[in-house]
Amino acid sequence: MQAVSSVRAARVALARPAAARSSRGARLVVQAKVDLQGGPRVIRGKCYVTKDNIDTDQIIPAEYLTLVPSKPDEYEKLGSYALIGLPDDLYPTRFVEVDSMKTDYPIIIGGQNFGCGSSREHAPVALGASGANVVVAESYARIFFRNCVSTGELYPVETDVRLCEELETGREVEVDMENDVLTDLTTGKKYSLKPLGDAGPVIDAGGIFEYARSTGMIKAKASA
Repeated sequence: MQAVSSVRAARVALARPAAARSSRGARLVVQAKVDLQGGPRVIRGKCYVTKDNIDTDQIIPAEYLTLVPSKPDEYEKLGSYALIGLPDDLYPTRFVEVDSMKTDYPIIIGGQNFGCGSSREHAPVALGASGANVVVAESYARIFFRNCVSTGELYPVETDVRLCEELETGREVEVDMENDVLTDLTTGKKYSLKPLGDAGPVIDAGGIFEYARSTGMIKAKASA
């Protein structure tokens, strides 16, 4: 009972992440996480700009949910389909190019209600598998936000600024989650971000269970 209480405390603002619900049985296991190699939470690279109400069907269509993220080759393939559901007429630049397994855009910019729709955990996993590290949006669907944190695949950062109208796809930016600022590296303009708060250390650790193990809240995995 003590271990269960500790894990509940570790969930902080996650409000029972979908990956930890007892009704789900086995949790979703994936092959990779955000890896900053122990460095600060600063991510630099090209951004991919989306608009409002990007749903989980656009992030990873249902036809690809048969891919099993615990298998390395299927995890990689899942990433190659990230954001493939976006309409071509509105997004002529693909997030992951045809015949490529990884994206050129480690930073995704969104508008309001990013990740709405079904509660599929494959959505943040697909983005993480593609090579994306962070999404910066005005707001998130609650379950998508929780799944980002519980899987440890992606940093979901919020901002009051409508960055999807300030930036364009391909722009080089820096997301500094230590100082809560996004910098347009072309213009030098800076935009305020909201702190990650208690979610940050959980993602740093690789997800809710890894965080609980690393802090001694539950027993570490036995050595083989």
